[in-house]
Amino acid sequence: CFVGTKETAFIYAVTSAGLVHAVTRSCSAGNVTECSCDMSLRHGGSASEGWHWGGCSDDIHYGMSFSRRFLDVPIKNITGKSGSGLAAMNLHNNEAGRQAVAKLMSVDCRCHGVSGSCAVKTCWKTMSSFEKIGQFLKNKYENSIQISDRLKKKLRRKDKSQRKIPIGKEDLLYVNKSPNYCVEDQKLGIPGTQGRECNRTSDGPDGCNLLCCGRGYNTHVVRHVERCECKFVWCCYVRCRRCETMTDVHTCK
Repeated sequence: CFVGTKETAFIYAVTSAGLVHAVTRSCSAGNVTECSCDMSLRHGGSASEGWHWGGCSDDIHYGMSFSRRFLDVPIKNITGKSGSGLAAMNLHNNEAGRQAVAKLMSVDCRCHGVSGSCAVKTCWKTMSSFEKIGQFLKNKYENSIQISDRLKKKLRRKDKSQRKIPIGKEDLLYVNKSPNYCVEDQKLGIPGTQGRECNRTSDGPDGCNLLCCGRGYNTHVVRHVERCECKFVWCCYVRCRRCETMTDVHTCK
């Protein structure tokens, strides 16, 4: 079963973060009537350092509030506040996604001055790219924490020896261990990785070492025939050659 796994944790977090990111971007672009830029940063800065707040800072407060209402309220309505450990896990991971967006906010500036001297700078707060936020959450997924499914006032680590270590707002939590995705399991709908095409030279997620789960891979040669070196002949047709290429394709055993 996939319920309460590390993968579930990542899906909840990245969905919540994506909603904050999309809504906040729309606010800054003026596409939503209920929100706009962060007006609290219109004044101030550091005159001694030669910069002031200006431009249109991303106001993630509305985006985060919208995300909580849209994603958290249905879970609380079904379970009654946080209900079970599973519901509490989902609520925590929703918030972890939102906190990732807030944590990765950065400051952009534009220079003003004679001949680009940057005598004065106008600065504003902006969200990071969603790719960067996703990578942050991916790292949290790889270091996610297993918790007890029995909710006693607050979330607790499954490992009793580590229960004194606090759980951070940005940590991803899971209740159940993940199934083995390497081996086919029709009951769970897991196709396994046998026959999957992989990249022999890659150390990433598409690499044969990871995808094939240590079983190794088969290599076979594939012949490609395509039109090439096409030229327009007056008048009026296109003349092409037929080119053949041979490539190695690797598939998991």
